Amino acid sequence: MRGILYVSHGSRIAEATAEAIQFIEAVEHKVDIPLQEICFLELAEPTVAQGIETLVNKGATEISVIPVLLLSAGHYFKDIPAELDEAKQHYPDLTFTYGQPLGVQSRLTHILKERIDETNVVPHDDAKILVVGRGSYNPQTKIDIEAIANELGNITGFKDIDVCYLAACKPSFEEALSSALDSEYSQIFIVPYIWFTGVLEKHIRQTVDDSKEHGDIILCDHLGHHEAMKEALKDRVYETLTTSPQQ
Repeated sequence: MRGILYVSHGSRIAEATAEAIQFIEAVEHKVDIPLQEICFLELAEPTVAQGIETLVNKGATEISVIPVLLLSAGHYFKDIPAELDEAKQHYPDLTFTYGQPLGVQSRLTHILKERIDETNVVPHDDAKILVVGRGSYNPQTKIDIEAIANELGNITGFKDIDVCYLAACKPSFEEALSSALDSEYSQIFIVPYIWFTGVLEKHIRQTVDDSKEHGDIILCDHLGHHEAMKEALKDRVYETLTTSPQQ
């Protein structure tokens, strides 16, 4: 019997964990499979091991593991596989099918345009856009975020779009914002490529609040509960149903 295990990042902030659970539960209603569980990589429970145990106790003999992640990085390539390797030691007859992160998709980039539009601020011709990614030591992260920013420029017509990161990659968010303020753009739009609220979003918000006296900074909302995000995650679930499982 097939089970679905959604693996979200986890947060020490209760609001972020609740937002992730609410989002995934909405996706579960779109997936016609009886056995579905939510777990977290860190900072929240149930853990990956607990989620697998629950599915096994409910009768799962094969589990689709769905990373609730935007891009491929360390969590996808190392942390989740390490958890699955350990689980295979406990359940040698259990098979896993490992899904893909959402990755770079036009329908997700269009959400960023909507988040800009939702500010109800009319952009000036010289407006600066900063797309803010989480960041990773995996070089693919920068490639992906830059591709997203390029597409955002194509669909919005903004002439001046840069990327920056909250960790591991350069330039940092603080460096990019400081540079934009020094350049005296009439507006700076901050566009977070972040799924849920949490420590990182709060850091962005605090940094913006501390810098507003130096320029006109418009902070956009995170990706959140957009319907296109739910459809994208649902599609990742169904992709695993036609992928050969790994013993």
